[in-house]
Formats: sequence, structure tokens, C-alpha cells
Amino acid sequence: MAWLATQCSQKACSQLMRLDWQTVGRIITRVVDETSRGSDRLDGLERIGIDEISWRKGQRYLTLVIDHASGRLVWAAEGRSRKVVDSFFELLGPQRCAQISHVSSDGAEWILLPVEQHCPNATICLDPFHVVQWATNALDKVRREIWNEVRRSGQKVAAGELKGSRWALLRNPEHLTPTLAAKLAVIAKLNAPLYRAYLLKEQLRMIFHVGYEQAGLLLQHWLQWARRCRIGPFVALARTITYYRADIEATLLHGVNNGRTESLNTKIRLIARRAFGFRSAPALIALSELALGGLCPSLPGRQSW
Repeated sequence: MAWLATQCSQKACSQLMRLDWQTVGRIITRVVDETSRGSDRLDGLERIGIDEISWRKGQRYLTLVIDHASGRLVWAAEGRSRKVVDSFFELLGPQRCAQISHVSSDGAEWILLPVEQHCPNATICLDPFHVVQWATNALDKVRREIWNEVRRSGQKVAAGELKGSRWALLRNPEHLTPTLAAKLAVIAKLNAPLYRAYLLKEQLRMIFHVGYEQAGLLLQHWLQWARRCRIGPFVALARTITYYRADIEATLLHGVNNGRTESLNTKIRLIARRAFGFRSAPALIALSELALGGLCPSLPGRQSW
């Protein structure tokens, strides 16, 4: 039953095995508890990723911890706060906290502060996706400000050209369709500040696609350019990047990011969608740990292929 629950919905399990769906949930919880007692999933952790996922409307979150070495979910709890992260490190204990060498995160203070307090030997690695997302958010803010300014000034032709330019600016150049590429070319001729903001976003993105030495030089040049670009959102972004510069350089050097964490988040969302939602966080945590934490038992009498 536990194996079957990782393959299909609890309703399908209950219909096939002629059990109440609540009984299926209790089986999942019991198997997770029994399997967890047989091994310590927190033992031997060195490189971990910490992130949150929204599992229900109304600001309902789970905090997740994965092991970068195995890609498995090793711990999950309801909530998204410093107190929740503190509880994980308290469970881990001072000796094992000292063994943590790298922690990847999205830069949230409620994650970084507990890591700095509990893990004296850990290097914090800022996730590249979220760094680039800061730039795309800044670019979108610039686009809205310029479009509103042009529209209010009565420049109808220019406003019409800028309208609908969001995807041309936010998509990576290699993914542009001919129509969007043409729109981007019009922006380059029509509005220099907006096109400059686009180039700033692209150069920051390219930092994470080159070697470490070249990336360090690109980051330095990007900061110099952003500080003097006279585009408000990117000047503010330059201050943010400067604040997190050591964490970004650690990501470039060690190659530790939240890619596996985001992949695991997607799988948990699929689990929740397959069940058409969960009434309680413990039920979702139990099934996620069963499916993604290495706790799912093999079928009786079957050899693994």
C-alpha cells in the first residue's frame, strides 16, 4: 500500500485495495515512522539546500531541507520562519552542524541568520535563479515606469510600441521568437534606458554561465555599470548584489545551488495536485518523505531492477 501511494492518489489506492482513504493515510504515516527509526537521515549531511514551498492558499508554507549529495528530502516542517529553521539545526545538534560545509538558499534572512548562528563552518551559496530573478523584477519595474511615463506624456505611437514588450525583455535571447526579437529591436531604437536595463539583466545572467575567474571579472564590471546606470531599480539592485556578493561568489566557486531543491519542490507540487490538495501539512509531509526521502519500501517478493 505504501508503494502504491507513491504512484497514484489515495482515492485510487483506497478503491483498488478496498480501504478507507483515511486508512491509507495512516498506513503512509506508520511506514514513514517505522522506516525513519531504522536509519538516521540527518547523519552525514555536508551540503544541504533550504527552501520553502506554498502548499495551500492563505500563506501556508512548508520548509524543506535536501541533501545535495543524494538529492533526497531529509527534513520538512510546517511554516516558514527563523524558528522553523532553528528547530532543524537544534535537531541536527552542534556536532553535526559543524560538519555542514555548504548551504544553498534564496537569500532569505530567516534562513541565513540561523545558518550563521548554528553552522560555523558552512559556506552560504546564493541560488543563481533568485539572483537573476531580482534582475528580471527590476527590469519589469523599469518597463512599467517607462510605459506609464510615455503614455501619460501623450506619445501614443511610442506607448503602442512599448506595450506588450514584457516577454521580449524577460525571455532569454536564445528563446526569442522572430516576433519577440523584432519587438526587442524596436525597443533598442525607441528607448535607450529600457534597452540598457535589458542588457544589465542579460549580463548578470551570463555571470552564472562562464568560468569562475571570468565570472568574477564580469560581476565586478556589472556592479560598476549598474551603480552609474542612473536607472533607479538597478542602482538599488547593485546595492543588494554588493551586500550578497560573498555568497554569490561562493556559488560561482563551489557550484552549489538550489537546482535540486527547486526540482524537489516541483515534485511535491505534483504530489499535492494529484491528491487535489491536502487538509493538513503532516499528511503532505509524510507522503513527500515516503516518495522523495528514500523511505518507500520495495514491493514484497520483487527484485529491484
